[in-house]
Amino acid sequence: MTLQKLTILGSTGSIGVNTLDVIRRHAQRYQVIALCAHNQIDRLFDQCLEFQPRFAVVRDAELALELGRRLAAVACPTCVEYGPDALVRMAELPEVDAVMAAIVGAAGLQPTLAAAVAGKKVLLANKEVLVMAGPVFMRAVKENGATLLPIDSEHNAIFQSLPHDYSGDLLKSGVHSLLLTASGGPFLNTLISDLERVTPEQACAHPNWVMGRKISVDSATMMNKGLEMIEAHWLFNVPAEQIEVVIHPQSVIHSLVQYVDGSVIAELGNPDMRTPIAHALAYPERIAAGVEPLNLFKIASLHFERPDFERFPCLALAYRALRKGESALAALNAANEVAVQAFLDGKIGFTVIPKIIATVMDKSPVTVMTTLVDVLAADSAARQIAEQVIDEMASA
Repeated sequence: MTLQKLTILGSTGSIGVNTLDVIRRHAQRYQVIALCAHNQIDRLFDQCLEFQPRFAVVRDAELALELGRRLAAVACPTCVEYGPDALVRMAELPEVDAVMAAIVGAAGLQPTLAAAVAGKKVLLANKEVLVMAGPVFMRAVKENGATLLPIDSEHNAIFQSLPHDYSGDLLKSGVHSLLLTASGGPFLNTLISDLERVTPEQACAHPNWVMGRKISVDSATMMNKGLEMIEAHWLFNVPAEQIEVVIHPQSVIHSLVQYVDGSVIAELGNPDMRTPIAHALAYPERIAAGVEPLNLFKIASLHFERPDFERFPCLALAYRALRKGESALAALNAANEVAVQAFLDGKIGFTVIPKIIATVMDKSPVTVMTTLVDVLAADSAARQIAEQVIDEMASA
């Protein structure tokens, strides 16, 4: 058995914590080389003590100094670095075999792209990388011989349900369409008129999954499913017209693949992110993830319905952005990140989020995305517009 050496980008978040839980169960198979976080140094400190990585990365010099002092006090040899450049270095380390890309949002783009350019096995949990920079990232994977494995439960389910030799050619593979399942979030049955009064705490209370605040809000607006639809487009080379979102409140069927002969293949399991993480870590083998077996008798029944675009306008905006393509996708992602943060900060209401995104998309010219510079420029421009729109709303 070959020891697999890993960098974990976003080790203190939900995906990072679950990744370390799987690794903990298989210590003979995996070695953590680098743990990268933002500012949760208490949790990162504990992770360093347990896994003894060579490196730890935090947001800034002040946090790095504090973490370094605490680790030195207990004789932990982990070297502490900080900042975006350090994240990139951790993704490129020659001794690292695989990189778990679990930093939320645009902040994860550059280190994840660096891992692809370095030809690593990339375990992709950051959907924004493909939303912002799909063609740039996928070209880097192909040109540098990187291995790309999806961690999102939906895309991991599709990966498992596609033919093992799927090459991105739908016709050749006999694939008709992809079906992305969505729980519908906490407001599936809330009166639309009541959504204006939704609080951040309510939006972050997901009925099935334990996630960070940003992705929880995205799930509540169903922008998360819109971003996943765009991610599926790039991962599997499938046009928007052949990616359908299906509301499935139980979150037991994680996604499905429809074939031209009428067959539908699905991946089922309890809603626990350790399942797709373990699948990707060990691929093509299977290892225990610590997840309870699915009890179909307990579930008893499964429910499905079409999404309501009036209730979930963010999902419609994502389809619109993918059809426009190029920088419209970066604008969608940037506007959403700014709007969600403004909602979490109490600056705007829940139903204002899609209005801001739509306004930013209308005001952002569509430009070609050829390089990382193009992507970052489109992202920056859209964020500026979003901030201006929010300021104008506040002063109105």
